[in-house]
Amino acid sequence: MGVPVLPFHGWLKLREPADAAARSEELVAQVRASMAPGRLVVHDLGCGTGSMARWLAPRLAAPQHWVLYDRDDELLQLAAANPLGSSPGGDPITVETRWSEITRLKRDALAGADLVTASALLDVFTADELERFVTTCVEAGCPTLVALTVTGRVELWPSDPLDAPVTDAFNAHQQRRTDRGDLIGPAAVSAADAAFRKAGADVTMRPSPWRLGQADATLVTEWFTGWVGAAVEQRPELAVQAKPYAERRLAEIAAGRLSVTVHHKDLLARPR
Repeated sequence: MGVPVLPFHGWLKLREPADAAARSEELVAQVRASMAPGRLVVHDLGCGTGSMARWLAPRLAAPQHWVLYDRDDELLQLAAANPLGSSPGGDPITVETRWSEITRLKRDALAGADLVTASALLDVFTADELERFVTTCVEAGCPTLVALTVTGRVELWPSDPLDAPVTDAFNAHQQRRTDRGDLIGPAAVSAADAAFRKAGADVTMRPSPWRLGQADATLVTEWFTGWVGAAVEQRPELAVQAKPYAERRLAEIAAGRLSVTVHHKDLLARPR
């Protein structure tokens, strides 16, 4: 989603309301319809501060136990410190946390899962890591709901001639080479769709865009600053143009004149 200026946990907190508004309610309804009666065990991969659990748990009409995975101890502590309360039926929702490298999970880690879920995760994988993630989820033998994978499409209104070059540079940054390999970035959602289908799953995808305006000025400022910063990091030749561009856009945000749509897709994969 960009290079946040805030500490990462602060960025996650800031974006949580926009994430909650964007995720697909339709896919959750399909999950609910496919669940057998009884207690649900949900495994949340790359849980961050637990925002996916806070959003999804009240929408699952059943007693629940959540297993939250992340490789950041601070984020796991924050997730554990925010209890999920009760299910819609009044049953307490229990939580446990597990430190883990998500891309190295084995099938046994997800034993007994009724649902695997993740949010804003796939685009930070390499192609090999995404394949391993899909394989692990399919081997769990239960539905997988993955929310908020970026598609690489961003719309700013009013438009500016530099919007397209910055978008292209940012998307290239999302697919940059790292010590783990080339990141998959905006290609992740189509690659995940193909991989789940190849592994024998039925896949449904729905759009889940952020639609941000005057009421979201703090989030838009943070997102835009990181977005432009990543673009210039990837293509330093943009720096001269990017400075006045950023000044114009930040002034528009402050005046409540800029709206932004950041496109994502949600994906539900179910065993056949």
